Amino acid sequence: MSLVLHFFVRPSGHEGAASGHTRRKLQGKLPELQDIKTELCYNVNWSAKSLPSTEEMKKLKWLFGCPLLLDDVAQESWLLPSSTDLLLEVGPRLNFSTPTSTNIVSICCAVGLKAVDRVETTRRYLLSFVQPPSAEMEAIALSALHDRMTEQHFSRPIQSFSLGSVPAPLNGSIDILTEGRPALEKANQELGLALDSWDLDFYTKRFQELQRNPSTVEAFDLAQSNSEHSRHWFFKGRLHVDGQELAHSLFESIISTQATSNPNNVLKFCDNSSAIQGKKVRFLQPQDPTQPSCFRQQQGLRHVVFTAETHNFPTGVAPFSGATTGTGGRIRDVQCTGCGAHVVAGTAGYCFGNLHIPGYSLPWEDTSFQYPQNFARPLEVAIEASNGASDYGNKFGEPVLAGFARSLGLQLPDGQRREWIKPIMFSGGIGSMEAEHVNKEAPELGMNVVKVGGPVYRIGVGGGAASSVQVQGDNASNLDFGAVQRGDPEMEQKMNRVIRACVEAPQGNPICSLHDQGAGGNGNVLKELSDPAGAIIYTSRFQLGDPTLNALEIWGAEYQESNALLLRSSDQDFLDRVSARERCPASYVGTITGDKRIVLVDDRECAVGRNGQGDGPLTPPPTPVDLELEWVLGKMPRKEFFLQRNPPVLQPLTLPPGLSVRQALERVLRLPAVASKRYLTNKVDRSVGGLVAQQQCVGPLQTPLADVAVVALSHQELVGAATALGEQPVKSLLDPKVAARLAVTEALTNLVFALVTDLRDVKCSGNWMWAAKLPGEGAALADACEAMVAVMAALGVAVDGGKDSLSMAARVGSETVRAPGSLVISAYAVCPDITATVTPDLKHPGGRGHLLYVPLSPGQHRLGGTALAQCFSQLGNQPPDLDLPENLVRAFSITQGLLRDRVLCSGHDVSDGGLITCLLEMAFAGNCGIEVDVPAPGVDVLSVLFAEEPGLVLEVQESDVAQVLKHYRDAGLQCLELGQTGASGPHSMVQLSVNGTKILEEPVGQLRALWEETSFQLDRLQAEPHCVAEEERGLRERTGPGYYLPPTFPKASVPREPGGPTPRVAILREEGSNGDREMADAFHLAGFEVWDVTMQDLCSGAIGLDTFRGVAFVGGFSYADVLGSAKGWAAAVAFNPKAGAELRRFRKRPDTFSLGVCNGCQLLALLGWVGGNPSEETGQTSQDSWPAQPGLLLRHNLSGRYESRWASVRVGSGPALMLRGMEGAVLPVWSAHGEGYMAFSSPELRTQMEAQGLTPLHWADDDGNPTEKYPQNPNGSPGGLAGVCSPDGRHLALMPHPERAVRPWQWAWSPAPFDTQTTSPWLQLFINARNWIQEGSC
Repeated sequence: MSLVLHFFVRPSGHEGAASGHTRRKLQGKLPELQDIKTELCYNVNWSAKSLPSTEEMKKLKWLFGCPLLLDDVAQESWLLPSSTDLLLEVGPRLNFSTPTSTNIVSICCAVGLKAVDRVETTRRYLLSFVQPPSAEMEAIALSALHDRMTEQHFSRPIQSFSLGSVPAPLNGSIDILTEGRPALEKANQELGLALDSWDLDFYTKRFQELQRNPSTVEAFDLAQSNSEHSRHWFFKGRLHVDGQELAHSLFESIISTQATSNPNNVLKFCDNSSAIQGKKVRFLQPQDPTQPSCFRQQQGLRHVVFTAETHNFPTGVAPFSGATTGTGGRIRDVQCTGCGAHVVAGTAGYCFGNLHIPGYSLPWEDTSFQYPQNFARPLEVAIEASNGASDYGNKFGEPVLAGFARSLGLQLPDGQRREWIKPIMFSGGIGSMEAEHVNKEAPELGMNVVKVGGPVYRIGVGGGAASSVQVQGDNASNLDFGAVQRGDPEMEQKMNRVIRACVEAPQGNPICSLHDQGAGGNGNVLKELSDPAGAIIYTSRFQLGDPTLNALEIWGAEYQESNALLLRSSDQDFLDRVSARERCPASYVGTITGDKRIVLVDDRECAVGRNGQGDGPLTPPPTPVDLELEWVLGKMPRKEFFLQRNPPVLQPLTLPPGLSVRQALERVLRLPAVASKRYLTNKVDRSVGGLVAQQQCVGPLQTPLADVAVVALSHQELVGAATALGEQPVKSLLDPKVAARLAVTEALTNLVFALVTDLRDVKCSGNWMWAAKLPGEGAALADACEAMVAVMAALGVAVDGGKDSLSMAARVGSETVRAPGSLVISAYAVCPDITATVTPDLKHPGGRGHLLYVPLSPGQHRLGGTALAQCFSQLGNQPPDLDLPENLVRAFSITQGLLRDRVLCSGHDVSDGGLITCLLEMAFAGNCGIEVDVPAPGVDVLSVLFAEEPGLVLEVQESDVAQVLKHYRDAGLQCLELGQTGASGPHSMVQLSVNGTKILEEPVGQLRALWEETSFQLDRLQAEPHCVAEEERGLRERTGPGYYLPPTFPKASVPREPGGPTPRVAILREEGSNGDREMADAFHLAGFEVWDVTMQDLCSGAIGLDTFRGVAFVGGFSYADVLGSAKGWAAAVAFNPKAGAELRRFRKRPDTFSLGVCNGCQLLALLGWVGGNPSEETGQTSQDSWPAQPGLLLRHNLSGRYESRWASVRVGSGPALMLRGMEGAVLPVWSAHGEGYMAFSSPELRTQMEAQGLTPLHWADDDGNPTEKYPQNPNGSPGGLAGVCSPDGRHLALMPHPERAVRPWQWAWSPAPFDTQTTSPWLQLFINARNWIQEGSC
């Protein structure tokens, strides 16, 4: 019998942001509240027969406590309530083990605490009042303190993790043979299968023909496999619109775009992702991924992979977890392309309803609108969905490089309300794959069916069917709890490493076929994998996260972080070794049979052996599933849909009389679709992996305005891929055809600013989010599809994949609120030169750039569906459009030529907010003034400036104006001279005229503050408000950072002694590390022999460090940082005898060096390699290998959130060998961390270290001086500390990431003279290590 132990942890004094947020939230709702005290409780399931020993108890307390404090963990609560206090405890729902628990259990396992099998963390609050609080006050407090979808209230500390009630086994059958269709209808209702009338008839008839009843599991399986979500009935169906049957299905029409585009797809319309012909590249990969080995240079043809999908329903129910699993599912789509692909970068988009930010009035938001209880409010979606997607990518190690965010809540002229109650959570992903892994093999008799990734949990049972319900809110709300999901990015990362190891296997990839698990769970993925050959699957062979799961749940649960693959028996040893090394479960769950059936054997009572033999009773175990694959997955009769067009009731736009441009801007610049997205970009990693050439933020102030994302296909090459987004859903409320054309247009006018191989090489993912089954909506979708196909044919681009979500409506009281029909286009292409990209920030070359405007629908100024119309709660009646697709073809071609010739300085597209917004955004990003006069005789000023007619605005040097005008005009395009850039700085003036009449004159900083305002309001709700206020104030005054290289700075050159030994460096990673490949590239570039080494290698004794001169401890989130930054990693070093001894011996050798970056920096501080008392040799663990108390600890950033910034640092003097010769330099560098605040055990220690030069790196302000100012100092470290070293200078620990800035194209912004550098100054840091070794060996 297991026992739950409780460890109560009192605050260590640095939880400021989190506790401040809770305090503000509570005080807003409970003015009577006097005080709040908090503590955490770790609830530990101890499965051993005896209680923990003294040694084990000491380890547990060390793990849960703060290393700088000795007495913050107790087994009794620190909170002692009085009669007027309220003690509340909240924590995760216990129906499944949380990812936090999984990671803590992994840490416990690594340190020898094998009896710990679950640890859930609860938060305890002591709320003090003057009078005893009422039950109503308790309810208010509880609602503010926890998320009811994912958490629960505990009236007393957790006593047991067993749920008490075990779900019924559900082994029975549905008696169709006796009762007919009513039996299936009843099951449909009880199991939430979302079968429609057609489905009910079809399956009743089929089982009657088979003369047998379906089991409950089979009925569930069929509902998932054949749900709209999985089968896309509507897109593949026969559509009749206004009585006329369409000649082709929507799917066939979309496929037809391929005929007018270049045939460069190597994969299209595949289950996982599409891919286009890539380029030959050089890259590094480990020699043998089953063991520690050296990185070797390889060469091969690498294709570009793209996929996109949405996760709308789960995000509407529980925004954070829904968005995490949406991101995770899309990452698996990339990694499962062909027989395995590389995940490179993501894109993200969000559509939500009116925000109603407390205390911040946006006049177009209708305060009378009601919102349903079973969906999160739009404001929560905006913050928490983006938090979830960002958190998942940050921990997995996938940067997010582009996106969109849009809100709408509007009453139409006919009285209908349109709003994203059911939100859109969009996730796209770009990746790469070797040419030899493109094709999956067909399943063959005897192949092993293998599941890799996380164990089975009771999660999202029925999610595929649930998200296919026509109107969300119509199914029973307890089923919505079943849609709450569990994202575990560390497990996904471990699984990704297993797949990558297979892809990089020296003897060839052992994976025969690979599929990701998504909707429908094991049932769906294992059928897809084994089709058409058939397979037998055994329940006893799955790794279960919960022993009480029944067969239906094992077969149908949509637990995340799991893939299925086919493997020949001869390759089993390879997979076993890799999965052990990466600590990722691999379960051999069945075999390909060749009988074309899918059979699930529930043999848990008496397991059937791998040879098919059991050792128990003679009665065969039950088979809850026994179906012919052709019958389930084969061609089904097409469904028919009879649709009617329902033309919208439109009224002309009526703006207030006398409305000035400035008054209009007051609204438009604050509309979420137009306004700054800084609240999204600064919390998501934009640099991890080291392959990012262009992310969202541009210019001196890193303003989030980039049009296109660009990645390299390899660290060593300048070829890569570009992707850009287009979506214009508000226009679909006027005319769905226009919205589709504009979505395609916007994607291409964004993509045009990166150099691509050819317009006809551009491929697109088309994602459709529509309430297609509701009156008028299906026909609108069909019209939009037809328009998209036609415009693509005219442009020469094509769709090669996409997804649909056709239940975009929600019940609000008695009203059905539909979302606007939305098509998101993700265009992508190969980029022959990733450095030829142009960004929107004005560069004002020579102090004066010239602005040119290329309208693609010249002479048109339509305001329907624009931001201006939305800001006055209207739609208008005439939307902008791409009237002449050939104009876009010509403009694309000319612009690409100018990019190739390096003639353009800046460029931006006209879209949301119109021409005025485009011009202002370019000025905001360049932090400079503009003088513009728009020629438009006889046209109303507001129409000229706010119409969203597609077009391009370009900045060129004075000497190039004539030739650029000639290029566009010779192609038959209009190209207008608008004016020039003005002075630099926030106080320089924006002067805007139309037809010679000045209509706006204001400092650029003031207008930008208006554009940033909505973002900062949202930021205040997700970060420490005083930090947000400091950044907002700073932006009004900042001119931009100044970088500096002293004249003595060494010229980077790689020392290569002929015949001399190449020094070895180990790139050491732990579970959850994600910065290893860019670190390997940096050391390789500096001339090292670079090795891939895991902590598992050290713990198992697979390798020692005696032959290594250097160790790099890489960045990432070891064990998700669940017990504090790098705490689990430090525990694994301190408490594992082999790993600990190996690293201690390495450290003692005088000929070694180490570099710890980010998570590695946090680790070196905890181990005492840096930050100990410089006057004594500290940090060595004592004789009993117990970790000494560190002098330095990295804690949560003062902003209370993860910070992704392109920041400046100043290199100081000191003994650090890797910084020699770099003293005095002020350089930009990537910063990406959540816990970087340097907390010392005493002020004296910090003073002593500074005096001895042991703090050689500081965050710098715009003048290059050390700063505590946010965000120039992203974590708030005292004195601006960014790096520390050991007294002998051999061990260097840095929070920023120099390894992500060793190549000039990795820099986010390069002013002159840095914009022409051929090598990055950061390479010197790695060369210094090489030089030091060489000097030592001489």
